[in-house]
Parts: sequence; C-alpha cells; structure tokens
Amino acid sequence: MTPDHSDYNVLIGKIVSTVGLKGEVKVWPYTDWPEHFEDIETVCVGLGKDECIVHEIERVRYHKSTVILKLSGIDSIEAAEKLKGMQIFIPEAELMPLGEDEYYIHDVIGMDVVTTEGDWLGKISEVLRSPAHDIYVTDRAMIPAVKEFVVSIDLKKKQMLVKPIEGLIQA
Repeated sequence: MTPDHSDYNVLIGKIVSTVGLKGEVKVWPYTDWPEHFEDIETVCVGLGKDECIVHEIERVRYHKSTVILKLSGIDSIEAAEKLKGMQIFIPEAELMPLGEDEYYIHDVIGMDVVTTEGDWLGKISEVLRSPAHDIYVTDRAMIPAVKEFVVSIDLKKKQMLVKPIEGLIQA
C-alpha cells in the first residue's frame, strides 16, 4: 500500500541538482542533522506538500554540505533532472527532537517580527542557512539568529521579538 502523501507536511530539503547517471539527486538540507536522512525510510517529493509523490530512500551519502539521495523509481539522469527544484517533505512524526531554544524552520516561517520598540518588521519569509548562524528574512530586515538580536520567540503567538540595531532595518 502506498503511503498517503498528506502525512508528509514538514519541509526538510530541496533538490538542487543531479549526481551521476543512475538517478541520484543532490539535496540542500533544511536541517541541522543531515544524517537524519539515514533514519528516514520514505520522503515525499514535489513542488509543494499537497502535490508530492512518495519515494523510498534507497541510499544516502554526503558531499560537502549536501545530501546525495537515491530514491525509488528514479533510475536515470533524465528522471532525476525532472526533480530539480522540487522540495522534500517528511511526516511530523519523523522530526528530530529539539533542544532548548531550538526551533524548526517550518515553525518560524510566517512568524511576525516585532522590535522591542514596537516596530513591525514583517513576517519571516525565509530562513537562510549559513555556517555561523541562520538568518531570518522579512521584507524589512535580515535578522541574525543569535541571542544578541532575538529577544524571544513565541510559537503560540507566532511572534518573534527582536532588538533593533543600526543597519538591521530597511526603511
């Protein structure tokens, strides 16, 4: 029986390229634990979580900061090419547990960002990953995900409180 794709609602990566001729794909992981792909049996691949196709993970390996996956049913470079730009989803039950002051990217996307002075900076539209720290992106600001700037995150209110600094806010 094929798993129901509606259970796959957590974005964990994006296919950015192909690898070799036998259908492997290169994935940019949206997780601090790329090795978690080794524990996952199936993923859903598509442009969005509502239009994705479930594939078994046949093999996992790594290259620099990317994950190389061999997915079931993708056995040629031509088939892999069709997946470029697609997103990878897993069920929420497959998520890694978080430590204190850690958040899933999907929990902060769409969150309102407000300064300690009450200035609304917009909603978080993207989280940029960098070696030093993540960066929260809104229409008016790029906020480093560090305690010096992020005062608090309220998951229930879907709101982030930040300390404004010179150059952080765009007019």
